[in-house]
Amino acid sequence: MSSPLELVIFDCDGTLVDSETLALDVVLQLGREMGWPLTATEVVDLFMGKSVASQSVFIDERLGEGASKAWHTRFRELHDAAVAAELTAIDGIPEALDAIALPKCIASSNGHRQIGEMLAMTGLAHHFGDRISTAAEVAHGKPAPDVFLLAAERQGVNPAACIVVEDSRFGAQAARAAGMRCLAYTAGLTPADRFDGLGAVLLDDMRKLPELIAAA
Repeated sequence: MSSPLELVIFDCDGTLVDSETLALDVVLQLGREMGWPLTATEVVDLFMGKSVASQSVFIDERLGEGASKAWHTRFRELHDAAVAAELTAIDGIPEALDAIALPKCIASSNGHRQIGEMLAMTGLAHHFGDRISTAAEVAHGKPAPDVFLLAAERQGVNPAACIVVEDSRFGAQAARAAGMRCLAYTAGLTPADRFDGLGAVLLDDMRKLPELIAAA
């Protein structure tokens, strides 16, 4: 029998804020600029949900030692501009957050500054306060479980009593490795079949989130 839920852990990009579609366009542009033509499917499979450190490994392997530094600098310039001009909350997430009574926190591959700015821009910051953990604070980013385990530890909750809301396969893998239940959002960039074999419950509309949490 599963432990009663005590904590909901949210990924940020693509789960709370619609930044992944912006990031997709930026990475496609970057690939063209730096001589690495990428398809949208390749971007989703290679980049989505991974930490900067994890991305740097395969960027350097493909483009040469040290190329990741220029890549990430240019990415941040382009992505910050796109976020400032176009960012919105994920459809249905404001209503879902209002309806969830359990404590909530964030565990993300993004950085504290970026998360804070995006939450403020979309009016979601009050749901989380300073309850934000990032991949920069742990040894290994997703798909390793470290950032989810850190989030649970900070809130004083056993991993078995946590449920994760994710939109990437890497994130769902990390939740599984952490021993946490997972709801996988499939209305973003990651197709539902990418979550096969991970034990995640699929979620195609954030308005259904409160009832799925209640049933977990």
